Amino acid sequence: MMLDAECLDETCIKKLVNEEILAVRIKGWLAPPLAIEIGDKILAPGFEGYINAPSIGRIGMAFYEAENQPLLIEDYFERASRNIAELRNRCAPYSSPVDTLRCMLDESWPAGAHLENLYGRKMYVGLSRVVKPGVCFLAHHDIFAKDAPDSFQARSLEAQIACNVYLNMPTEGGVLQMWDHDISPEQFDEMRGDSYGIDPALLGAPTLEIRPEPGDFIMFNSRRMHSVTPGVADPRLSLSFFVGYRGNASPLTFWS
Repeated sequence: MMLDAECLDETCIKKLVNEEILAVRIKGWLAPPLAIEIGDKILAPGFEGYINAPSIGRIGMAFYEAENQPLLIEDYFERASRNIAELRNRCAPYSSPVDTLRCMLDESWPAGAHLENLYGRKMYVGLSRVVKPGVCFLAHHDIFAKDAPDSFQARSLEAQIACNVYLNMPTEGGVLQMWDHDISPEQFDEMRGDSYGIDPALLGAPTLEIRPEPGDFIMFNSRRMHSVTPGVADPRLSLSFFVGYRGNASPLTFWS
């Protein structure tokens, strides 16, 4: 259910969008010492909690947090370019890994790849996500059409892929868990209640478990349920964004 690849290419992406596999991993995409150094630079100025998941830290704002509220949506777009620049500044003098991946996606996909445009405005990409020791990242799925139900652009996706570069990892735990069976958005909302996710134990044994190392790059089907086990001693920092697929002849798009 997981492909270990040497590089990011068209074959990897097609296997994911065709649901032949759940995940692709490129081990050591960044040299581990460099990943840790960039991670430390990103964490140094501090971070905030998600609006709707305060136990999880982040730098930047995920579109998911807006929850269809006009003022929050406006805040997201107003901060988008500033947040992209903030990540570049924190990574300096190194290049932002997200910028490198944006170029690689554009180069590897025949129809190219570009920043997602929603409501006539460019979206943010490059969320830095921090999971503190002892915190379980609850099981959830990510579906663009749920976050922007009034947008044809969001509903037009045929597949949605999560992309994560892992920079800092705890000494134990921090395992990515995935389940291959579908849960409808309505069933998930009923199960989660007021929370952003559900207890992974409710889903039974995961189909796939991956423990990333610093420098690893992992892509996976974000429409499937996934969670992260609690870590020990150190925070778990990853840079994350989504890739949208609308058919082989269409460009890929990316956003956070």
